[in-house]
Amino acid sequence: MKTKSHGSAANRIEVLSRHFLGNPYKTNPLIGSSDTPEVFTASLDGFDCVTYIETILALARASTADEFSKWLRKIRYEQGCVAWVRRNHYMTAWIRNNVKEGLVRRLPVPAKAALSRSRVLNVVPGLRPERIRVKCIPKPSIQRIEPSLQTGDLIFFASTRKNLDIFHGGIIVRDGRRLLMRHASRSRGFVVEQGVHEFLKANRMAGVIVVRPT
Repeated sequence: MKTKSHGSAANRIEVLSRHFLGNPYKTNPLIGSSDTPEVFTASLDGFDCVTYIETILALARASTADEFSKWLRKIRYEQGCVAWVRRNHYMTAWIRNNVKEGLVRRLPVPAKAALSRSRVLNVVPGLRPERIRVKCIPKPSIQRIEPSLQTGDLIFFASTRKNLDIFHGGIIVRDGRRLLMRHASRSRGFVVEQGVHEFLKANRMAGVIVVRPT
């Protein structure tokens, strides 16, 4: 698929994310652990929520298969180094490292709408616990930023658990006045498109974090 012909990054992301609707959800699609060597994996057959986002971003930046692999490594791993310890296991690290690489940027959040929560991340076996602060937009304040959201933005949902930062993520798509999200859904078993407010209503969360691909 020649994505560069689709113009802007947002247009390419829209076309690509739509192309993979209906693809199956895969649990733990990557190979590697604290005691198993990491194997770089690039599959278009199925995804979890993170690999769906990563694959779409990499395809949107690529013109060739080699470029796709290069971008996927850079998005998935700190400084593109394929190793389990360098994989962006937690989404706050994923966001931080991809901001550093210039691949995404944080959307400005009105100070009154921001929420900060302390977390000790320890759900990945083999990684040292990490204390962080998660800054997000609480559910009641999402309407404040909704007019600024665009097709191609990435939305991440902050967990209420004390040992986890983000529990899910997806890709924003605007359809007229409707705000939709495309994401690999574990509960439905495949990549779906649904209303953002439908997802917000159905799930408990601390808030959301939104970043925009550059």
